[in-house]
Amino acid sequence: MTIVRAEVVNSGGIPERQTPRRQGVSGGPLLGLVMAGVVTASVLGCATPPADPAAKAEFEQNNDPLEPANRYVFEVNRFVDFLVIKPWADTYRRVVPDYGRARVHNILGNMGQPLDLGNELLQGRFSDGVTTTGRFLVNSTLGVGGIFDVATDFGLPDKDGDFGQTLYSWGVPDGPYLVLPLFGPSNPRDAVGLGVDAYGDPVGFGFSYGKLALANDAHFLAAATDQRAEYIEPLEALEKSSIDFYAQERSMARQHRAKELGQPMVDTPYPSYDSDDQAKPAK
Repeated sequence: MTIVRAEVVNSGGIPERQTPRRQGVSGGPLLGLVMAGVVTASVLGCATPPADPAAKAEFEQNNDPLEPANRYVFEVNRFVDFLVIKPWADTYRRVVPDYGRARVHNILGNMGQPLDLGNELLQGRFSDGVTTTGRFLVNSTLGVGGIFDVATDFGLPDKDGDFGQTLYSWGVPDGPYLVLPLFGPSNPRDAVGLGVDAYGDPVGFGFSYGKLALANDAHFLAAATDQRAEYIEPLEALEKSSIDFYAQERSMARQHRAKELGQPMVDTPYPSYDSDDQAKPAK
């Protein structure tokens, strides 16, 4: 279960919000969590491919040879979410009104634009880079530091980019499905991309010295809280409706990532995160 970065698209949600995006994360903690996921997977081992041809075909389609380890990390994530993260996010929603949470969400999104720009340029998406540059400048000035998203009204939509996408554009394969501690569904390529983004984020780099490091930690906490608070009801509904919550989240996460990368959607019996995407751009 994704805790820090929930990829579910909210069908109701807080008004005037951007669509879900990755938030900045400080490098040290993130790298430790990524490595913990890799070590756990190696210790707990791989699933054995079944002998039955039909079952083997399904096994290969799921691309989840690390399933025993992934399910273990998935359950640990659910426990931590139930014990700490969800109550914290729920308290945040109760204390901070919708309007205030939307402003926080906008600021976090604007802080992520320089990182988006760097990845768009590395991917050769120069037109998107121009749009992102204009969006960042407009929202940082007329939008008062990103509090308000006026750039969308000016025809400058959000064009996110991450280093996992960059590696994909360079031809790096995704590898097997991988559940990371706290960060949830991923794969080796995107896990590396997550770590590179953490260390390459200009905002995080600027906050990494001296007393400013506390601001970086606050940025991480705010991003995690913002993401989890937005999807309390959708994740609860998803869990209640799932016979196998792990399998459904795996399927939906793969479909959502395929859409982000412009790939054909994976043929699965489960709906996509994007099947009811009614999220509205922030204002």
